[in-house]
Amino acid sequence: MNHPSPHTTHPAAHRPHEQEHVNDHEHEHEHDHEAGDQSEILDLDAEVLAEHIASITAWLPVGTGPSRIVDLGCGTGAGTLALLERFPEAEVTAVDVSDAHLHRLREKAVAAGAADRVRIVRADLDATEWPGLGVPELVWASASLHHMADPGRALRQVHDLLAPGGLFAVVELAGFPRFLPGSAPQDAPGLEERCHAALDRHHAEHVSHRGADWGTELAKAGFTVEGERTVTVDIGPTHTDAVGRYALSSLRRMRTGIASALTAEDLTAFDRLLDSDGPHGIVHHPDLGVRTERTVWAARRT
Repeated sequence: MNHPSPHTTHPAAHRPHEQEHVNDHEHEHEHDHEAGDQSEILDLDAEVLAEHIASITAWLPVGTGPSRIVDLGCGTGAGTLALLERFPEAEVTAVDVSDAHLHRLREKAVAAGAADRVRIVRADLDATEWPGLGVPELVWASASLHHMADPGRALRQVHDLLAPGGLFAVVELAGFPRFLPGSAPQDAPGLEERCHAALDRHHAEHVSHRGADWGTELAKAGFTVEGERTVTVDIGPTHTDAVGRYALSSLRRMRTGIASALTAEDLTAFDRLLDSDGPHGIVHHPDLGVRTERTVWAARRT
């Protein structure tokens, strides 16, 4: 699914790494409990969108393949594993605040036979000081910058972290995925669009950096933006098990942010979609698909 780029192997790439714990604060453990619940949806996202993630890594203007890569906010490892496959001689330092995510990433790396090429670092990327992450030639941040308290500071930290001439790849979501056509469900046509409008209002209040102009922000941090690409995802209709579970898990998470904004009728229709045993459950919907967009910016430290 990728196009490997051979390059010089560094001895460190063949040494197993123990997980490092940094900034072990109480609030991170609370966050980690929620992160354990997120692991399933992150794994499903990686499975359903694997081809699109591979197309992004293949597009990166890297020239000679990097030997040292950092994945910031790595989650359960979708980007880490895609980068390991794209650059088969590279070592990836995977950074996240969640023990649950990092444990799952380690399991995936072992299953892929790549555990000796992954260094796992637990760290809070909102911290003023980051742990030692080496001098990477490529830094990857997928769907993580908009969660940071001060993305501008994080961008400057990445700029200082990168090797001269190194590349920073920023991947951000255009929005929450859509799974149904506008005429669905039959008892509440247009429900998904109304849910998205409610979710957008929720994000505007609680995730203020979602939808930022990252090209402009990268330039402010001293990068030269060399490319920008939007990847359109349009899968389906399909009845694959992974897509059904992805839609169900996504809508369950969506409910938390929108329930109070829906009418009683819409909330009832929404809950019918969440009933995997019922005939109206989204996993049984004949028009089930996945539609979304992801944008990637490739920025150079010059």
